[in-house]
Amino acid sequence: MKTLWLVRHARPLIDIERCYGRLDIAADAQATRQAAQDLLPSLLPLHGQLQIRHSPLKRCRQLALDLQALEPDFVSTPDGRLLEMDFGHWEGMRWNDIGEAAISAWAQDLALHAPGDGESLADMLQRVHEALQDAAAGDSAHMVWICHAGVARCAQWLLQHGRQLPQSHEWTLPAPAYGQWLRLELS
Repeated sequence: MKTLWLVRHARPLIDIERCYGRLDIAADAQATRQAAQDLLPSLLPLHGQLQIRHSPLKRCRQLALDLQALEPDFVSTPDGRLLEMDFGHWEGMRWNDIGEAAISAWAQDLALHAPGDGESLADMLQRVHEALQDAAAGDSAHMVWICHAGVARCAQWLLQHGRQLPQSHEWTLPAPAYGQWLRLELS
C-alpha cells in the first residue's frame, strides 16, 4: 500500500491576514527546524522506500533542507505542481481589503473563477491530480510532499471525489497546521 505524507511548511514570516499564496516568503526558521525534528522520527523507518518532493517556494524549500540536514539521505526534489494557488493581484493584499464583492464572486464559482485573475481551483486541481498520478505510478512505497494548505486540500479532494469539481459549500477539507502533516493512503 502506498502512502502520501502531506507536510505543511512552518508559519510564514508574513501577517496571516494577508493573501500570500504564491508570494515567495520565508518561514520562521526555528519553527521550520522544529517541524523537521518532529517529522524525522516518523519518516526514519521508511528509509529507502521514500521519495520527497517540495514546492519550490522558500517556506517549503526551507523545511526540505532542514530535513535533509538531519538525515542527509533524505533528498527532496522541487515540484512546481506543489505550489500554492496563484491569487494574481490579490497576492500580498489584506483579505479585508480585497473586498466582499470580489470574494463573493469567487465563492459563487469556486472551481472556475480565478481569484485576483490568478489561477482557478480547477487548474490547481488538475496539476495536483497530475502529481498524484505520478506518485501512485512511482516505485516508492511512500511519498512526502512538503507543500501548502491548498495542495493538501486538493489532494484530499481528489482522493475522495476524483475529478468532480467542488462547490463552495463542499470545500471544507482540513489542512495540516503549520509544520504538521497528514498521511493519506494512495492505493
